[in-house]
Amino acid sequence: MPYQCRHCGGTFCAEHRLPENHDCPGLAEWDDPGGGVFDSGFDDSVEDQGGSGGGIGARLDSLTQTGGTLGYFRGNMTFVLLGLIWITFLLQQIVIRAISPELHQTLFVIHPSNPEYVWTWVTSIFAHAPGNLFHIAGNSIVIYFFGQHVERYIGSRDFTLLFLGSGVLAGLGQISIQMIQGDYVGALGASGAALAIMAVLTVLNPKLRVILLIPPIPVPIWAITGFYALLSITGALGGVAGGGLLDNVAHVAHGVGLLIGLIYGYRVKSRIATPSQMQMGGGRRGPGGPGGPGGPGGRGPF
Repeated sequence: MPYQCRHCGGTFCAEHRLPENHDCPGLAEWDDPGGGVFDSGFDDSVEDQGGSGGGIGARLDSLTQTGGTLGYFRGNMTFVLLGLIWITFLLQQIVIRAISPELHQTLFVIHPSNPEYVWTWVTSIFAHAPGNLFHIAGNSIVIYFFGQHVERYIGSRDFTLLFLGSGVLAGLGQISIQMIQGDYVGALGASGAALAIMAVLTVLNPKLRVILLIPPIPVPIWAITGFYALLSITGALGGVAGGGLLDNVAHVAHGVGLLIGLIYGYRVKSRIATPSQMQMGGGRRGPGGPGGPGGPGGRGPF
């Protein structure tokens, strides 16, 4: 009987049924029933230095196994991040309407006037333009469809670090340009992180063909990423020439996200096995838990 691996999506015969019997990129996250032959994938950088089996590494491994406290997050961080994005969006509406727009700026917007507000380096990634559903919906679509695949290839821990790191650097890059140009508006949004995810997937498999929803035609992912890269470059150059970011889009943040994704993708490419095609549809359940319900904007949002 043919068998489809839930980790990599490949079809194999009975002889290669188990993940360790074929070239499966999901081995890094496979919950090994044999007692720890393979890493959990959530925090594979932590090692048991004591060698007794009872150190920090062993405790984290038990927490991230299926049924463990953190087991639901392993393999499902895309959905966790998406959930945080929409929860933050709801909190934004509450703060603006029930308290004040000024507090909203302080809590959620990374701003060249207040770069020392370090919490906004992170909160601005999850926050989006309060009155712009297209902004949050566009980023959510990119993260949902591409994030699952990147998380499966590089592991939940590295995926989370990639998302947060690229988001923070994209925001800081954007307000740095605003400082130079004297354009004190601020920025928010997950576009930098979303484009980093897309860039990683492009490097890992540039010939990957994405079947779009509308119209339902296959498009190579390098063409989609290249389109965004072209927009970022021309938009940033146009903003500099005009003395500001005139089209209300944080092109610098987009470019930083793409650059980080490309660099990271080339760094891990040699150890990642990828499929040749994907379809923009529902994702698979994460290997660590029961599966989740499934994580470009402006001179304000990005």
